[in-house]
Formats: sequence, C-alpha cells, structure tokens
Amino acid sequence: MTAIDHVGLSVADLDTSLAWYSKVFSLTEAVPFAIPHLAIRGAFLIDGAGGAIEVVERAGSLAVLEAVDPPEALMTRGYGHVCFRVDDVDTAHARAVASGASEKMAPQDSPEQGVRMSFVADLEGNLVELLDRRHPVGGRPAPEQLR
Repeated sequence: MTAIDHVGLSVADLDTSLAWYSKVFSLTEAVPFAIPHLAIRGAFLIDGAGGAIEVVERAGSLAVLEAVDPPEALMTRGYGHVCFRVDDVDTAHARAVASGASEKMAPQDSPEQGVRMSFVADLEGNLVELLDRRHPVGGRPAPEQLR
C-alpha cells in the first residue's frame, strides 16, 4: 500500500451533505458521478493535501448507527467516525456547530500529547472528529509542537 486514498460516506441527502462538508471544511467538489441502474449518485470532496471523502447517496438506504457520543460509537463494529485534521480545533468546531452540526465532545486536549480534539455530528448524525495534530500519526511531537 502506498497511501489511504479516500473514505466513503453514505448519506440520505447528497446535495445537502456536499454543501455542508464543502463549507465547513473548505473542500472542493470533484466531478459528480452516477450509477443510474442502482439509483446511486455521488461526488468526491478533495482537500488541499490530496485527501478525499467520497459522499454517496443511494435511494432507499437506511441509517444504521447514530451514536450519542464517540464511546457509544465504539460499541458497534465498523467505521465509527471520520477525522479531519484542522489548524485550530476551537475555530473549526465553532464553524461546524454554527453550520448545523451537533456538539458531541467540546474541544479539549487529547490523550495524545500535544494534540487538541473535538467531536461533532454532521447534519445526518455521522460522527466527525476534529484534530490539530502537528506530527505524523503514531509519531511523537517535537518539543516545539507541545502546548
């Protein structure tokens, strides 16, 4: 494997979800796609670093998990949340909530040293983590990266 390419998110309302994620996280929508015989349509939302989230709507899809908070999400196996790395967790959290997200965990220091985090639920109840890690995942922060 060379890299994780994207994460997929199935939603009930594609247009609303694309608009919300684009606005809140400054993502750019790529060319939309459709698979008409399966009643599927979607689009990729791209960040400035080459990461992407694929947002897909399929007519008749059912919601499976709407966790009250991150610990409850971990009581169900499978994907529990998507995480966006942001420059300022407090600002990103406030922007998400002002745009209709539900607060699930207020901004706070993470158990990982030198990292701040929060959780919100998007307009459909999907958990979204906001994180300001300044070092690689699984690495240790340099002394100047500690708060």
